[in-house]
Amino acid sequence: QVQLVESGGGSVQAGSSRRLSCAVSGRIYSSSFMAWFRQAPGKGREFVAGLRMNGNTYYSDSVKGRFTISRDNGPKTVYLQMNNLKAEDTAVYYCAVERQGYSRTPEDYDYWGQGTQVTIFS
Repeated sequence: QVQLVESGGGSVQAGSSRRLSCAVSGRIYSSSFMAWFRQAPGKGREFVAGLRMNGNTYYSDSVKGRFTISRDNGPKTVYLQMNNLKAEDTAVYYCAVERQGYSRTPEDYDYWGQGTQVTIFS
């Protein structure tokens, strides 16, 4: 069993930066894929960034070049560094784990955190 707890959300000004953290408990296997999703009001859950245990990273086109996903050893924590934030980044951000490997489809994921709200104001 894996438990995920996100933190770091809040209200930030457009153009600024914010780092989200996802505390991980339980065992993460080498085949696992860890990802950040987000869900804006009235919209579906959207893939933002993902990370294989070998270090390969993946990003949606909307955040590529602005967001960076990383992890510490373990992993015990997965991070999402968000730079040059825009109004359209406003959403609830979720950390998730897929045990079988790379996927951008929310329905494939086995474990989810409770989410953390990020609101961008101008």
